[in-house]
Amino acid sequence: MTPSTRTDLVIRAYGPGEVPPLLDTIADIWADAHPELVDTPGASTDGLSAAALRRQVLSHLKHEGFTLVAAYKSGSMVGFGYAFPCTPAYWYGDLLPQIPEHIRAGRLMGLCELAVTPARQSQGIGSRLHAALLKAINPEWSSLLVRPDNTGGRGLYDRLGYTYAGPYHNEPGGPVFDLLILRVQSAA
Repeated sequence: MTPSTRTDLVIRAYGPGEVPPLLDTIADIWADAHPELVDTPGASTDGLSAAALRRQVLSHLKHEGFTLVAAYKSGSMVGFGYAFPCTPAYWYGDLLPQIPEHIRAGRLMGLCELAVTPARQSQGIGSRLHAALLKAINPEWSSLLVRPDNTGGRGLYDRLGYTYAGPYHNEPGGPVFDLLILRVQSAA
């Protein structure tokens, strides 16, 4: 068996109306990519479960510009990511006053999820999914939340150029995430 090449990976973009039939598949990939959460007490009540992901995706479909990208190898989905354009007030919430004005004034993409099945991680798939989302949404800034203990995800986001902006809570009493920001370089 020869090693697979980047050329046999297919990235496909989906709009809101095409996403519901994919929910079970993306939830399975998310769960595979986050095995540490499967048996973590409180994870499901903190919104860190496959069921919570399904609810989250369905609630985000209403956002104009919502885009889900999926990576396929040999016809099987091996990774996905989704994002949408959003306002700084929506995305940063109570942390907004700490976000510099030049960031608040630019077009913002909220990157909600990016997951690759473990057998396909460290093959550039996450980077290609990220690039596809940036191309589809065309923001000046991208921002995301990552758990501080998610070293694999944080490593990818560091390589992509994201920088730490501060601690963030999705909800009072919920888990603390690292808020990361990226200045998107224009393709020109």
